[in-house]
Amino acid sequence: MTGIAIYDMPGHLIRRCQQIAVALFLDECAGHNLTPVQFAVLCAIAESPGVEQNALAGLVAIDRSTIGDVVSRLEGRALLLREADPADRRLKRIRLTAGGLRLIDAARPAVERTQARLLAPLDADERRIFLTCLARIADVNNAASRAPLGPAARATETTGTRTTP
Repeated sequence: MTGIAIYDMPGHLIRRCQQIAVALFLDECAGHNLTPVQFAVLCAIAESPGVEQNALAGLVAIDRSTIGDVVSRLEGRALLLREADPADRRLKRIRLTAGGLRLIDAARPAVERTQARLLAPLDADERRIFLTCLARIADVNNAASRAPLGPAARATETTGTRTTP
């Protein structure tokens, strides 16, 4: 034995919970052909129509190369459109298509079931405390992330005006 109790380490437990969260999401959303990151991107675009791609990466806290891949895949499925910014043709503005909006609405019950299943072992008070603690850990350590949540997203997240998937 190494003398290192990984099963009690928060990083190890968070990684395992992430694996479980993704598995539950894929199970519930199987009929929608949707990943958790794709759902987050669609929701962020719905909340910020016309968002620029780099700003979108900050809204969902994923790196620039990943956002490019995700946006391309969703565009290929006709769920969003990229259009040149009239003031600066180098920038691409992103908005959802009617199909993208329909997919969010159709997947919402499955996403809600995912969250309920994930938190099922906790009672209502434990859920509130758990989510508060997770949010604090993520916020305080945001700068250490390889893909930090952008400032605009963090501001709205802490005011409670934005719901996160």
